[in-house]
Formats: sequence, structure tokens, C-alpha cells
Amino acid sequence: MSSEISKNFIEQMIDKDLAEGVYDTVHTRFPPEPNGYLHIGHAKSILLNSGLAKEYGGKFNLRFDDTNPTKEKQEFVESIKEDVKWLGADWEDRLFFASNYFDQMYEAAVKLIKKGKAYVSDLSAEQIREYRGTLTEPGKEDPASARSVEENLTLFEDMKNGRYADGEKVLRARIDMTSPNMNMRDPVIYRVAHMSHHNTGDKWCIYPMYDFAHPIEDAIEGITHSICTLEFEDHRPLYDWVVRELEYPQPPRQIEFAKMYLTNVVTGKRYIKRLVEEGIVDGWDDPRLVSVAALRRRGFTPESIQMFVDLCGVSKSNSSVDYAMLEYCIREDLKLKKPRVMAVLDPVKLVIDNYPEGQIEMLEAPNNLENEELGSREIPFGRELYIERDDFMEEPPKKYFRLFPGNEVRLMNAYFVTCTGFEKDEDGNVTVVHCTYDPETKSGSGFNARKVKGTIHWVCADKAFKAEVRLYENIIDEEKGVYNEDGSLNLNPNSLIVKECYLEPSLKEAAPYESFQFVRQGFFCADYKDSKPGAPVFNRIVSLKSSFKLPKQG
Repeated sequence: MSSEISKNFIEQMIDKDLAEGVYDTVHTRFPPEPNGYLHIGHAKSILLNSGLAKEYGGKFNLRFDDTNPTKEKQEFVESIKEDVKWLGADWEDRLFFASNYFDQMYEAAVKLIKKGKAYVSDLSAEQIREYRGTLTEPGKEDPASARSVEENLTLFEDMKNGRYADGEKVLRARIDMTSPNMNMRDPVIYRVAHMSHHNTGDKWCIYPMYDFAHPIEDAIEGITHSICTLEFEDHRPLYDWVVRELEYPQPPRQIEFAKMYLTNVVTGKRYIKRLVEEGIVDGWDDPRLVSVAALRRRGFTPESIQMFVDLCGVSKSNSSVDYAMLEYCIREDLKLKKPRVMAVLDPVKLVIDNYPEGQIEMLEAPNNLENEELGSREIPFGRELYIERDDFMEEPPKKYFRLFPGNEVRLMNAYFVTCTGFEKDEDGNVTVVHCTYDPETKSGSGFNARKVKGTIHWVCADKAFKAEVRLYENIIDEEKGVYNEDGSLNLNPNSLIVKECYLEPSLKEAAPYESFQFVRQGFFCADYKDSKPGAPVFNRIVSLKSSFKLPKQG
């Protein structure tokens, strides 16, 4: 079978370009605007661009498209660098800033003016919109389009020298006011903005527009394939016009692919900014969000995100992906890598009445039954334990195989116990469950005289430690949809549940970002922000079960 069949449409286009000698290498880039944190959709673009460079033995650039100082911050620059590095997209020494090319962009604009391809306009933003026309009506010529080259050069230099207020003048490309593509109707390519820039300070008071700057950045850096999302498809004629009119010897080629939309999650920077500013979440890396920083903090791995991106594939058609697929990927990645430990999230005390008082014995427990290479650990066992509250019922339904009066179960990695009674408080809540144990049934002893149907986990009351555990649900109320009619977010009141739980002592020294499978509860990660030495805080990454099924191949 030909390997061509498995290649996506971008790889096929690159293969064709290389075969026809259009390019002799592959050079890609990821060009974020530093106006917020990256989210899961950006991860697809990062991994696609860096992956193509690696596949073809080419180069990959990280370049900040920092041409709009009104929204950009150094905080966002640093977070993006960290996210891209964490995802495994190694740019090595290939870190660039669009703002470093402002001199070249200015000279490029001057070149267009000299060629009669750009002019300074006096129209306001509203007038420019009116002159542009509609999808069914052509635009009108800008009165300033008849200005001479010399006058335009003087006016543009005056713009650069700060002689005009914001919005008073703009530089427009002279293309075609009758074009069916609105982007080609003499687009604005420079505007006046008296603002300090995070990289260039107060050197400039004019800034290039994205559609003008981006192709120049690509051309300067020698990018061969400028891979972007579908909303830029209508901008491609302008991209090609810029690199053609500026006469770059080997212009880059723009290729568009479909964005990745996740169901019922918030990715819009405007909404996340609001959640952060209103204190609904504790930052751009709140584990309920799907920013890359939030996913990392929650406990997702680069490998799981790569798996997710691979499963989603590369397409020309926009589509939505169920969040459950992302959860499937992290489960698949962690299930053989992480130790399975015991933690009780809703505790009730279990007292083994015939076990010696004050005695603590150490029992051996395998770290992962599916991966023997992870070895084993010792866990303390004593007369008093904590078990999950729902592992005991006074009057159980049919097919309930855990603890109830008279029933025998296995304590995981320990002994068989039989429930003999229980205590309640004045409100009728069970406070203590009593049982007896059979010392002949110790785990690993080979005992097989009788079988039990239920196995429950536990922690030793004397040796377990208390820790905060955070359980997450989608921050959006999925049943009501993402937005209310007034544009506000439909927040899920149960998106964060905080519990004080009992954990086995091996977890006490968990390092930030270290993750584990808590038996029957899910995968958990030590929070990097709120954990302290000897007092970790755990975020649930994902529960153990899902309705998601991987589609059959072929």
C-alpha cells in the first residue's frame, strides 16, 4: 500500500512543491499574537507546524506577531514560550518577533508607495467602511487615491514622525475597489497608534496591520509553507499580492486547514479574560479552562495532546470534537505510566474489632498491575481504617457486593473482612462501620478457600494524611448551552468541588505536576500553584470511565 494514502492534504501539497522544485526545503512557523494564553486549538497548530518541519527535516520558527501594542503583554510572551516548549515543539534558537522587522516593514510600505501601489488616506474608519461597498455592490475610490507618489511619501513620513493623531491618517494598499473579495478593496496596511510597545518601546507611533505584516514576516524568515486556519482563506489573495508586489525571490505559500472546535468549552480570549478578571477562575491556568497552561496544571501530558491532535486529523472542513476524546487520550497515556494508589474522598471509619489494638503492619502493594516495571510499595495497615462512604450500605440493593451487615469483602492488598455492625449519629448518618477480619486471607498468601465478589480500597486511619482534593466538571452548564441570551456564560455551579480527603502516606511528598491513579476515583495531579512541601493539593485530571469510544479504523 502506498504511503501517500495516509498523508493529509498539506503533506501532499508539500510533496508536490518539493517534487516540482518550488522549494528545496520545508520551513514552518507558529506565529501567535501575545494577547492572551494559548488554548487547545493553538496546540493543534503548534504540533502541526513543528511536526511538518521535523517530518521533512526542515526548520520551525516560533514568532510573535506583536504588531498590535494595545493588547500585548510580556506575561503572554513568556507563557506562550513555556507552552510551546512544553508541547515539545523545539524552536532551538529560532525565536523571532514581528516587531524586530518594523524597519523593514516601513521600507516595504515606502516601496509600495514608490510603485504607486499604496497611498495615504484621510478617511476615518467609518468612512473607509462606507467606501468599501458591500458583497453585492463595488466600493468607491478613496478621494486620496489620486495623490502623487511624492505627496504620499511625505505624508507617510509625517505619520511616522508623529504629526498626526490616532485615526487621522492611514496608509492603504492600492489594489481594486471593485474586487469581489472585500479584503482586496484597498485594505489599510498602516495606522497611527501613539502607544508604547512591549518590545520597541516608544520608537514607533505607526504600526502595520496584520494582513500586511504577516506575509512580510514569513518572507523575511524564509518560510516556505505558511500554514493557517480557514478564516484566512479569503485573505490569501492579499497575502500573495503583498509578497508579489514586494518582489521577494522565493515567496512563501499559504495553506489553510480547519480549526479544532471542542464542544462546550470556552476558548475565546475575551470570555476567559472576563472569567479571570471577575475572579470566577483563579487565572488563565485554572484547571477548568482548556488553555495549554490550564491543561498542564490539571495534569494533562504533551503526549496526550499529541494523541488528541493525531486523532482529530487535518482537514479542510470545520467540525466539532467531543471533549470526551481529549479525556480518552489522557487516560490512554497515563494508565500504564502511573502508580495506582489509595485515597478515600468521602471517608467513613471502618473498625476491625478483632485486629490487635495499636498494631501497624506493612503490606506490599503493586504500583500498577498492568505494568510490573513500576514495582511495588509498602502501605500501613491497622485496626482502624477509612473507607469510602458509598462502600457501605445498611440496606443494599441487589447486586451490591460491597460492605453491608453480614457480607464479606476483600480489603485491597490486605485481608477479607466481614461486616458485623455500624454506628450512627443523631441525624441518622453512619459514622463507624464494624467488622472482623480473617488473618488467613492476607493478600499474596495464596488463600483460595473461598471467594468474595467485592473488593474495596482503604487507608490506615493512623498513618493516612489529610489533603485537599479538587474535583472538576465543565465550567459551562452543557445542558443550557455555552451562552445566555444576553451573551453571559452559563456557568456550572459544580465546576469545582473541593474535598478534604485521606490519602495513603506515599502521596505526602508528591512533587508539583506529579500524577497518580487514585483507585476507582480517577487520575490526579499535584497542583503546582497551591501544593506545599509535605502538603500537596491534588487536581483530578479525569475520571476512570467514559462513554467515548474510539472510532473503528478502515
